[in-house]
Amino acid sequence: MKALHMVAFTLLVVGGLNWGLVALLNLNLVETVFGAMGLTNIVYILVGVSAVYIAATHMSDCKVCGKS
Repeated sequence: MKALHMVAFTLLVVGGLNWGLVALLNLNLVETVFGAMGLTNIVYILVGVSAVYIAATHMSDCKVCGKS
């Protein structure tokens, strides 16, 4: 489960950084890297699934929000 958590967290960070670049510089890094290969939608789906996974498991994984 730790590996799944790390992958999901990494994808969530990548997605957040990408949205920041889109807002600040109008640069979509995911589209730039994966657009030519047609994988952009797959990356977006994985980022979305990762966000749902992290949101659903956050309370049990987080040292601050979790069990006291």
